[in-house]
Amino acid sequence: MSSTSISYSKTGYFSKTIGDYLKQDTSLESFYGKFPTIEGIKLQLEEKQKSFTQKGRSVLVSQLQEQYAGVTISQATQDSISVLSKNSTFTVTTGHQLNLFSGPMYYIYKILSVINLTEQLTKKYPENNFVPVFWMATEDHDFEEINGFNFKGNKIKWDTTQSGPVGRFSTKALQDLVTVLKSEFGQTTNGSYLLDLFQAAYLQNDTLAQATRFITNALFGSYGIVVLDGDDRGLKKQFTSYIEAELFAKKGFKEISKTSQRLVSLGYSQQVHPREINLFYIKDGLRARIIEKDGAFLINNTSLVFSKAQMQDQVSKYPERFSPNALLRGLYQEVILPNLCYVGGGGELAYWFQLKDYFESVEVAFPVLLLRNSAVLSNKKLAHRLKQLDVSVQDVFKKDTALSTWFVHKVSQIPIDFSPQLAHLEKQFEELHTIAAKTDGSFLGAVAAQQKKQTNGLLHLEKRLLKAQKRKHADQLSRLISLRAEIFPGGNLQERITNFSEFYLEYGPGLIPTIKQNLKPLDGKFTVIYL
Repeated sequence: MSSTSISYSKTGYFSKTIGDYLKQDTSLESFYGKFPTIEGIKLQLEEKQKSFTQKGRSVLVSQLQEQYAGVTISQATQDSISVLSKNSTFTVTTGHQLNLFSGPMYYIYKILSVINLTEQLTKKYPENNFVPVFWMATEDHDFEEINGFNFKGNKIKWDTTQSGPVGRFSTKALQDLVTVLKSEFGQTTNGSYLLDLFQAAYLQNDTLAQATRFITNALFGSYGIVVLDGDDRGLKKQFTSYIEAELFAKKGFKEISKTSQRLVSLGYSQQVHPREINLFYIKDGLRARIIEKDGAFLINNTSLVFSKAQMQDQVSKYPERFSPNALLRGLYQEVILPNLCYVGGGGELAYWFQLKDYFESVEVAFPVLLLRNSAVLSNKKLAHRLKQLDVSVQDVFKKDTALSTWFVHKVSQIPIDFSPQLAHLEKQFEELHTIAAKTDGSFLGAVAAQQKKQTNGLLHLEKRLLKAQKRKHADQLSRLISLRAEIFPGGNLQERITNFSEFYLEYGPGLIPTIKQNLKPLDGKFTVIYL
């Protein structure tokens, strides 16, 4: 087992925004707080310690204990929850949708990034406690985004007519998938474990949120992970003043819009567009936008209408009915957690960049933002097949066309580069231009036209030679492109498509510890892990 790394900028899969952030481009400085370094997080700790109250800690611990009631958890997670009551304890948080059976691999990388960072901070600052937190996106309602997972090219899919926040969905109907998974996972020890894990998570728990908590505890509980469900009345009571500011002052829309405009003016894309009210109303299988019109508050696509006084009453009596959208969720998180750092993917960090001015306007500490670890897993057989072609995993980050061209240049015994001929041609025409300058303009034009014609001719011949060499090396090229498809399914990063179960079948319980050992959260590089 070993690993290597590649800079994010060389992978071709990350945005300009993320590239500029990682190199600390000055144009982005005003859109984030402290850069993710050990020292920067220490400064964040000092800031957060001043603002996070003991009452907030008490409520957090109480609600976590309630959420975990009746759930068997590791001693490490029990200790993590208990220690949150101390003023010296802080969290590092990541979040994820409730994808069926965890979804793509980046679920694993997100959580391990958080766990590794808390361990690193604990070693550096032993006088403090650092707790890894996994925030479940239980209030999302876009079921189509999470209703399945990919396994060896097949989509394992869950169909249901349920609606509303996905965390509340009943999982009982998932019994129908067990037969499919028995066939997919097989009868090996590792396959049996995966099937047992699926059944225990989804058939022995009532809701998708409970099932996701179960899986996360099963895979990461030994590291003290704390799984938090924001769909919680007690936690939302802590957030009511911000809900009111959003409803009645449209605080978020004003500040986020200004920040977003600044981002766009600097050439960056706007990841999420703020709404006038960045809240949903949830109740009885409903999660719908809140819209203000002529002084009344309408619940989108329903007959529900509230006056201002009625809406104030709703917030006071039923804070659990108000659900933040993607832009407001970050504020909710930072209000209820003693959080130092949010670990997310490139798209997530891009919308966090839209929030800093908003946080300052409501006087909430803006967290350190850390790009989660990204990785590609390569087994020994695949690495050996690449080695036979004298190609590394880093090389195949090139897209198919660029990879083919690069490889043919590499293996061709004939130089496929007419640069010397083009340079010679240019020198010849320099002499002709000197002669032409002494005659009339028509001859000068004829020389220029002939130079362009011959230059284009050479370039065309170079392309023809490249095509000919591609045909000659077609077998090797075919093998190379096939290998790339194994590493980049459908042309996408492996972590965005492949489910952990594919690798668990082969490597078993050693898979996650092996990945964990090779991920370095503050290194700022893409990791290639050879299993």
